[in-house]
Amino acid sequence: QVSYSHAIHASGFFIAFFVSFIFTCAVFFIIYRTQILKQSLHNENQEVQHELSQNHKLEHSQFHSGDLFSEDIIMNDQIIDILSFEESGNMLQALEDLEVASLTRADADMEAYRMKICKEVIAMMMRNMVLSHSLFPHVEKRMSSIFKKQFLTMEKEIQDEYERKMVALTAECNLETRKKMEAQHQKARNANEEAEELMKKMNEKPAVEYRSLLERLHRLEQDHLKRFLLVKQEEYFAKAYRQLAVTQRKELHNIFFTQITNATFKGELNLEAAKTLVEDYSKIQGDIEELMDFLQANKKYHLNRRFAYRNYLISKIQLRDSQASALINAAAIQISSLINKMERAGHLPGSHLGVLLDRAEAEINSVKQKFDHDLKQEKQKLRRKLITKRRQEMLQKKEHQKEQLSLGDPFKTMKEITLYLSHWKNLLSDHAIEFEELIEKLDNEASEDLKELLCSVTEKAVEELKRVQCGVFVQELVRLNVPKGFLLEAVEGHKKEMIVKHEQLEREERDKSLAAEELLQLTRQKLSQELETSMTEQKKLRRWEQSVFMQLLSLPLSLSEEELLRTRQELHCCFSQVDSSLAWPKIRARTLLQDFEVERRDTELLKVDQNLAMTNKQQHCKVKRTGSRNRNKIDILKKSLQDKIFIYEDSVKDENLNKVS
Repeated sequence: QVSYSHAIHASGFFIAFFVSFIFTCAVFFIIYRTQILKQSLHNENQEVQHELSQNHKLEHSQFHSGDLFSEDIIMNDQIIDILSFEESGNMLQALEDLEVASLTRADADMEAYRMKICKEVIAMMMRNMVLSHSLFPHVEKRMSSIFKKQFLTMEKEIQDEYERKMVALTAECNLETRKKMEAQHQKARNANEEAEELMKKMNEKPAVEYRSLLERLHRLEQDHLKRFLLVKQEEYFAKAYRQLAVTQRKELHNIFFTQITNATFKGELNLEAAKTLVEDYSKIQGDIEELMDFLQANKKYHLNRRFAYRNYLISKIQLRDSQASALINAAAIQISSLINKMERAGHLPGSHLGVLLDRAEAEINSVKQKFDHDLKQEKQKLRRKLITKRRQEMLQKKEHQKEQLSLGDPFKTMKEITLYLSHWKNLLSDHAIEFEELIEKLDNEASEDLKELLCSVTEKAVEELKRVQCGVFVQELVRLNVPKGFLLEAVEGHKKEMIVKHEQLEREERDKSLAAEELLQLTRQKLSQELETSMTEQKKLRRWEQSVFMQLLSLPLSLSEEELLRTRQELHCCFSQVDSSLAWPKIRARTLLQDFEVERRDTELLKVDQNLAMTNKQQHCKVKRTGSRNRNKIDILKKSLQDKIFIYEDSVKDENLNKVS
């Protein structure tokens, strides 16, 4: 009796543990890409709602598999837009958004593979029962037909539930977005009305400065609110997807065990054969879970490696952009420097200085505008060329991989299921390596093409500035009786300065590129170590899981065959959820980081408002004259706005990330 009691407590402990554990494992997520919107409230809401709708369409293939290959290819086009057109300061944020989208897409792929493998394994097991004479062929045919119908029904029900959840969540999120955006706009309108009253009492220049600061603050407030709402909604949808994925996995197990029970009850499957089938199913499910653990860990490694390399490419592009700006600015400064030098030397009358400097500024701005325009136009042309080439090569690779997948169909008819799972493992591993090598090659080629383009357009801009200096201003200065010899000497000095500047920038590029390459190698080594560690830990978890499974089944409990079967079924439903995740850690980290940042920002903003209230109170007591009081008030308000702008622009640094982990 004591032994029996301990067995009950042990089984209760293990089952309770798993029930509590599995609810902490969230896997599936929503693709989203944050955009900075600058339109009216109505358009802002429409934009956010449209974005969420697009996210749902992409995620649709988790439960209704579409053309995963073409989605992969289209998503990979986005890196070209990031490298080509994203502002330098926004590149890493855009890359992180693309990384979440790619991780989410990968999770959807893994779920599709899981369902495909599980259904094919069940079909193989049934055929093996016929080969071992444990099941009549006509019974196997009938049961296989039932399995197919029920799998289709399950998928349709999951899809219907998915659509219901998406409609409800979208409506809820849109309502929340509309309310918060309306509140934000009302706050901005109130602030603007108060500012208008205040600006009526002040001079034009302070009023313009104050209005500019206020508009800047309102834009920052709106941008941060949109980001906050989208990240929160990302987490909502991720949880909903996980629930549906778990439901689908559990339902697949339920279908299998229900059919075995029915076949046994009808006498189509004898008891011993049913026991053998269920035991084989348990063992094979363990093998499938190990296979999925490997595939997910392997996919995570390759995706992390991909984005580490893209991070490296972005650092190189940012360096090139800053160097291009440095070269153009150096050439531009020489023009005004030449004019000032002539004036200081006494060769240029002061009455001409201002006119020439204004003309120089206009010429320089014209060259810079042409540089920006030409660079944008050339990048558009290059983008089309890169994406065409990229899609061709990726489609070719994907089509080849699809052919290899179809060649694996004969494995479905083999008796040894272990070989079938091994085939999937080797094939998908090889495909991942081949595809990542291709993506890295294409990313690098795009980066090099963009480098050549930037160098070419920059060189033309620098040459144009030299022409302006020598062909316009040197001639104008000569016309104003500045000694030609003195001018040519100054121009030669400028040429030498540009050569020195070029050499300095080349050395800087070599040094920083070398440091970036070393960091990339260290990152790759770390990723390899993390892969080994995660695989080891997951294998330990699976071994412990199997140990618990066997101990529970071997306990001397007075269970009927039906109860024992139901126990196996529940355990499989639990164990199928103890899987690793790709996108969820990133999504959760973004949410926690944002919560931390919002809390920090609200605290700092409250301090600014309290200081403003205290200062206003003190100034009201001290200053008696109306004019002085207005001037002091606007200065205080401007300082308050500047402090708030700084708080919004001061994002959470890397050293604070541990606080939100």
